[in-house]
Amino acid sequence: MSSFAGKRLLILGGSQISCEIVNKAKEMGIYTFVTDWYPIEKSPAKQIADKALMISTTDIEAIVELIQREQIDGVITGFTDSVLPYYALICERAGLPCYGTYEQFNVLIDKSSYKPMCRKYGVPIVEDYDINEVINSSNDLNIKYPVLVKPSDASGGKGISVCYNQSELLEGYKKALQFSERKQVLVERYIRGEEVTVFYILQDGEIYLATIANRHIKQNQPDTIPLPVAYTFPSVHIQKYKANIEPNVKKMFQSLKMKNGMVFMQCLVEDGECLVYDIGYRLTGTLEYKLFDQMAEYNTLEMLIHFAITGKMSDYSIKEKIESQWKEYACNVSFLVKPGKIRTIKGVDKILSIPGVLDAVFAHKEGSEIPLNAKGTLKQILLRVFATSPSQEKLEEILNNIYEQLEVVSTDDEQMLLAGFDTTELRGKLT
Repeated sequence: MSSFAGKRLLILGGSQISCEIVNKAKEMGIYTFVTDWYPIEKSPAKQIADKALMISTTDIEAIVELIQREQIDGVITGFTDSVLPYYALICERAGLPCYGTYEQFNVLIDKSSYKPMCRKYGVPIVEDYDINEVINSSNDLNIKYPVLVKPSDASGGKGISVCYNQSELLEGYKKALQFSERKQVLVERYIRGEEVTVFYILQDGEIYLATIANRHIKQNQPDTIPLPVAYTFPSVHIQKYKANIEPNVKKMFQSLKMKNGMVFMQCLVEDGECLVYDIGYRLTGTLEYKLFDQMAEYNTLEMLIHFAITGKMSDYSIKEKIESQWKEYACNVSFLVKPGKIRTIKGVDKILSIPGVLDAVFAHKEGSEIPLNAKGTLKQILLRVFATSPSQEKLEEILNNIYEQLEVVSTDDEQMLLAGFDTTELRGKLT
């Protein structure tokens, strides 16, 4: 019997992706609670939890009372920046483990806070412009267009615009403000080209580079930013990153006194250098722990659940398992759909039967509706598929096979899938 049998875990937020936390916790023998303010029919994780509650994740006092009343052993949240500060305060007041602090989360969810820190420690970032000068200037002679305008404290692609002149920039600024809780907006130079995501795992103050993935984006619909269609592992940029940037990243994390948890950094690649444009101190919606589990025999979701209950990331040293340059190859494919209501999804069983495919995880199901305002955001992701392969050539073959299987039709009898990853882009991108 698991050592966690009978332990009680509170999960903050009941979205579809939080089902991952519920399922893993149950697998570990843990009794699960899920809370948010949504009714159970709109909170998928509540539907599979042992106990569902109607307390907002921002109601700290009520949740602390719940923890005491139900004798809960640990608290966790997963994939959303906005919940992290509340998670830290809840854990502090309830006397339960939290892998980060309120101060750390506040810095790392706000781009206007961590970008100056990156500059201080020599971590390359995307060039930005002073927003006050931009909106108050009568001309735009000092701005090199196009620029990316985005909220400083939002995630998931919300409120982002690519702007090609001052008029578009001002409209983009108004849009970004609507998605910023702190009413702060960033204007950055828009860089087209390669992207990578860097993954770190922290354990007892030690900082380990887990791996680097190529982040493949695609412009598959007009008037939106390109969205991710695949992640492939490991990236050809690992060695240069480790030599030139990683020491400075570690110094930056150490300055924040970060001890445990996981961090991802999204980067643009320009002239072979990784320029950071987003940081997350949490699990990611890309669910990369499924690949970590297969390729390196550790699972960051399981580790964070372990931490929530025990205050320790694991019973072993992650150093024994870390190998950033994997000996095999892996991918995480994102299927994007147009706005509309989903009537049928076909082909997932065939995808799961392909040799090398590990799992397929839905973000939406039949009957779900993707609203028009989700266009250009990560809410358009329908399904993620995870696969591994002993060779680059075989990985390309697996990906092509995956793409041939899926069909998604709307209630208006329209094909909903958007164009996916061009698998020839793999060539020259993997180590």
